[in-house]
Amino acid sequence: MNTPRIIVATGNAHKTEEIAAALERAGVSIEVVSAKAVGGMPEVEENANTFAGNARLKAEALHRKVKEQALDGKVNWVLADDSGLEVDALDGAPGIYSARYAGAGATDADNNAKLLKALEGKPPHERGARFVCTLVLLGDGVDEIFAGHCPGQMLDSPAGDTGFGYDPLFAPDGYEETFAQLGSAVKDSISHRAHACQLLAKWLRENLAADERG
Repeated sequence: MNTPRIIVATGNAHKTEEIAAALERAGVSIEVVSAKAVGGMPEVEENANTFAGNARLKAEALHRKVKEQALDGKVNWVLADDSGLEVDALDGAPGIYSARYAGAGATDADNNAKLLKALEGKPPHERGARFVCTLVLLGDGVDEIFAGHCPGQMLDSPAGDTGFGYDPLFAPDGYEETFAQLGSAVKDSISHRAHACQLLAKWLRENLAADERG
């Protein structure tokens, strides 16, 4: 089989670059592009109640679109990601609603403000949290799920000016600084998405090598 191209079910260039870089660091040489390469993501109602369910909805929608197009004879696999933050004191919220915690169209600042309000008065031992990432890989004869986690602690005020989302409030285990302070090099090596991509890379190495051996 020709080495496939992975089409990430997102128009977010940052997310696509992060996944491509993670696979490259793990020693996997494979083309990774965003859904823009096939005209963009179709509309998807993310109404599943799990990260895996929402990732699958996105993967299936893009996979249907990809199969309808002639793409230069390439073998194409679709990779979808659904990620979020789970906070112990909030019974796992914001969870699958992380991107829209403060409502439809909420900004990062809106979501962070709502989270800080919800955590007011909570002592440090109740501020445990984790970032979660689930990847779904679909292709002809391929249907795989890879899940990664990054445990840490929620702070009581934002710190740092890099990253995005809840990064200014989240200090990963083993660090006193937030993701927004640690910078992309550290984050990209220990994050939930990095861990999920490591599992994906292991699967790709094993299965692409098996295909090459025939």
